[in-house]
Amino acid sequence: MKDASQLDGLEVGYDIPALPGMDEAEIQTPCLILDLDALERNVRKMGDYARSHGMRHRVHGKMHKSVDVARLQMELGGACGVCCQKVSEAEVFARGGIADVLVSNQVRDPAKIDRLARLPKLGARTLCCVDDVANVADLSEAAQRHGTEIECLVEIDCGAGRCGVTTTPAVVEIARAIDAAPGLKFAGIQAYQGAMQHLDAYEDRKAKIDVAVAMVRDAVEALQAEGLACDIVGGGGTGSYYFESTSGVYNELQCGSYAFMDADYGRIRDAEGNRIDAGEWENALFILTSVMSHAKADKAIVDAGLKAQSVDSGLPVIYGRTDVDYVKCSDEHGVVADPDGVLDVNDKLRLVPGHCDPTCNVHDWYVGVRGGKVETLWPVSARGKAY
Repeated sequence: MKDASQLDGLEVGYDIPALPGMDEAEIQTPCLILDLDALERNVRKMGDYARSHGMRHRVHGKMHKSVDVARLQMELGGACGVCCQKVSEAEVFARGGIADVLVSNQVRDPAKIDRLARLPKLGARTLCCVDDVANVADLSEAAQRHGTEIECLVEIDCGAGRCGVTTTPAVVEIARAIDAAPGLKFAGIQAYQGAMQHLDAYEDRKAKIDVAVAMVRDAVEALQAEGLACDIVGGGGTGSYYFESTSGVYNELQCGSYAFMDADYGRIRDAEGNRIDAGEWENALFILTSVMSHAKADKAIVDAGLKAQSVDSGLPVIYGRTDVDYVKCSDEHGVVADPDGVLDVNDKLRLVPGHCDPTCNVHDWYVGVRGGKVETLWPVSARGKAY
């Protein structure tokens, strides 16, 4: 957490968008703000859920890319560690004191493997995913060279259609190779069904995860027959965690977006048909934007355009307003339909981004707000760490 003394010498508008103690209206825009009360409620809620279901929760660092947010998730939510998608991202979290780091992805490039093998020297339990037996020898050689241990999860493609093997014999073959390799430790299975997380209907998501659970159960039983126990059977996201946690086979959740929420996740439905941003999770992340022009009577132009957000999952939604609507954006401008002319120049709006993960990656800072006042600033620690 960054307090005022740690921000000495930084100037608002040049280096940072705000300082602790400022009113929300004084924050420079466009920037990311966090409603700290909502964030803390989300984090506690997921932590309570995981504990009550006998699950560990490994939070997804790729969502927020922030050491400070990860620490909050561990302190308030009891998270056991973080998932990262890239080695450079994992390095940031390990240097930040996170002691259990999974690269929930394949690491194949020799330079990246070498850096991965050095991560344990930072004090972090280091894990990665493997979906090719040929990867095992390279990981083993690097771990031996650095005198470290890399723990490995065999990744199952359980419906996402990306990385991972699709048959139980392939899982067993790779697991046996890992178990026999010096410097490596077989730690279990990675089985994240990413393709179904944003399906609107609860029943559609359940049908997809039922297939994944069957695949994972078959693999776990086959590994047990080989004398290979899984410390981790990991998966589960914001759109599916309740399925994995009651499956009887998964033991670790990997939810990310629940902490911040975005417009795309908010549209999916729970078992009763309600949007999940209408009670299950709260919006805690916003793009704060200012009206910079109202030369046209029926539209306001704001300063949050494409360079302030990702619109791959749709345009942002204006939070708490039904009288105005964000309808279009270009590089530096957003167009807000304002048919009744209710907005004035320099008015500020909170936008719920369409997709939180890539939106966070284009900002340097989170401005933590509580009760309309800036309480803290957190750097987006792993911003741009994509290699």
